[in-house]
Amino acid sequence: MNLNLVLLIPLLTAAAVLFCKGLKQVRIVSFTGAVIQLILSFVLLYGYWQERSSGNNDAFLFEYNYVWYAPLHINYHIGVDGISVAMILLTAFIVLTGVLVSWKMPAHTTEGEKQSKEFFFLLLFLGVGAYGFFISLDLFTLFFFLELAVIPKYLLIGIWGSGKKEYSAMKLALMLMGGSALVFVGLAGLFFNTHTGDGSHTFDILQIAQMHIPVAVQKLFFPFVFIGFGIFGALFPFHTWVPDGHSSAPTAASMFLAGISMKLGGYGCLRVATYLMPDAAQQYSWIIIVLSCIAILYGAFATMMQTDLKYINAYSSVSHCGFVLLGIGMLTKTAITGAVMQMVSHGLMTALFFACIGMIYDRTHTRQMARLGGLLKVMPFISTVFVIVALCSLGLPGLSGFVAEVTIFMGSWEHSGAFYKITTIIACASIVVTAVYILRAVGKAIMGPLASKEFSLLHDADWNEKLAAGLLTIGIIAIGIAPFWLDRLVGPGADAIMKNITNVVIAK
Repeated sequence: MNLNLVLLIPLLTAAAVLFCKGLKQVRIVSFTGAVIQLILSFVLLYGYWQERSSGNNDAFLFEYNYVWYAPLHINYHIGVDGISVAMILLTAFIVLTGVLVSWKMPAHTTEGEKQSKEFFFLLLFLGVGAYGFFISLDLFTLFFFLELAVIPKYLLIGIWGSGKKEYSAMKLALMLMGGSALVFVGLAGLFFNTHTGDGSHTFDILQIAQMHIPVAVQKLFFPFVFIGFGIFGALFPFHTWVPDGHSSAPTAASMFLAGISMKLGGYGCLRVATYLMPDAAQQYSWIIIVLSCIAILYGAFATMMQTDLKYINAYSSVSHCGFVLLGIGMLTKTAITGAVMQMVSHGLMTALFFACIGMIYDRTHTRQMARLGGLLKVMPFISTVFVIVALCSLGLPGLSGFVAEVTIFMGSWEHSGAFYKITTIIACASIVVTAVYILRAVGKAIMGPLASKEFSLLHDADWNEKLAAGLLTIGIIAIGIAPFWLDRLVGPGADAIMKNITNVVIAK
C-alpha cells in the first residue's frame, strides 16, 4: 500500500476542481474524487489487517521516509497504526457526505455558481490537511498539515456562512491559530531536548518515543502541546469558538469542523502529548480529568438553554468531546480505546446531525425549535434520520454513542482511587441532562402537529441527501452493533501508548 496516495488523491481532486467549467463538472469531479478517497480508505483498512494477520507487529505500517529539509532535520515521514486508519476512514466518510449535502449549496449564495468551484476546492483541501495530519510521523510535518486546514475553514465560514459569519470566522481562525502557536512552542521544546546517536535533534515521533525526555522538560512543554491541541478539541475553557463557528458555518463546513477538525485536537493530545511525554501525562492527568468533567457537564447544561438546532449540536459537541479528553486523561488502555471510539462515533454522529439540520433549514428557513414541529408528517426520511442520530447522541444501546461512552466509563472505573470513581460518576450523570435536551429537540421539531400550514408543501430528502445520511447512519449502526472491529483496529495503537505510560509507572 503506497500511503502517499492518501494525500495525492484528494490533492489532485481539489486541483482538478479548479479546471472545471460549470457547476455540473465541479460536482462530478468532487463526487468522483471523494468516492475514490473512501474506496482507498477501505483498501488501506484491508491492507492494514492483512499485515497484522501476517504477523507484522511494527508500531506503524506502510512507512515512507524522505528528507524534506536536512538542516533542521525535517522529514516527510508518514505511516499508520490502527488509530490513524480509523481517523482516515472517518475523514473519507465526512468528505464524501460533505460533498453530497453541498450538491446545491453554493447556488444559494449571492454569487451562485460563480463561487461553486472555490467552495468545493476549499472543502476538498480541508481533507488534504486532515489526511496529512493523521499519517504524519514527523512533528514538523504534522504541524504543517495542522496549519494547512485553518485558512480554508476561515474562508468557508466568512464567505458562505450565515448570521455573524465574519465575526465567527475571525474568532475561529484566531483561536485555532493561538492553539497552533502553543503547539509549535511545545514541539520546538521537544525538538531541542532530543538527542540522536550523532548528537543532532529530531522531529521523528518514533525516535522521540524511544527516548526518555527529562521529566522537567516534559512538565514544562506538556501544557503547551496539550492545551494547544485541546483548543482544537474544545478543551474547557478554550471552547468558545465552537458554538459560533459551527452555527455560522455552511452545512458541509459544520460537518467537517465537528466531525474532523475537533478530532485533530483529540488525536494530537493522544499521539503527541500523551505518547511522547508520558511522565508529564501522569503528573497532569488529574487536571485533564477535572477540565474534561467540567466540559462534559457545562456543555450538557449549556445545550439545555439553546433553542437553535445548530447551537444545540454545537454545545453538545463540547460535552461529547469532553469524553474524548476524559478517556485520554484516565490513562488506561480501555479508556484510551474508548476515547478513539468516541472520536469516530462523534465524528459520524455530529456530521449527520448537522446534515439533518441543514436539510431542515433549507426547507423551512428556520432552525428555531419553537417555529418547527410535525416535520415527521411531511419529511419522514429526514425526520427518521434526525431521531436516529438524536438517540445516538443520547447514548441508546445499539448505536455508536453508547459503545464509545460505556468503554470510556469502564476504563475510568478501572482506577481504584476515590477521585477517579467520583469523576466517572459525574461524567455518567451528564447522560441524564443529555436525554433532556435531546428528547425536547425531537419532541418540538419532529413530533406533534405541523407548526405551519406552509410546511405541508415541503418535500423530503433528495437522492444526494439520502445517500449522505445513509452512509453516516450505516457507520453509526456498524459501530453500535458490532464494535469489535473498531476495538480490534485501535487496540495495537492503544497498546503502544500504554507501553510508554506503563514504563513510567514501573520506573517510579
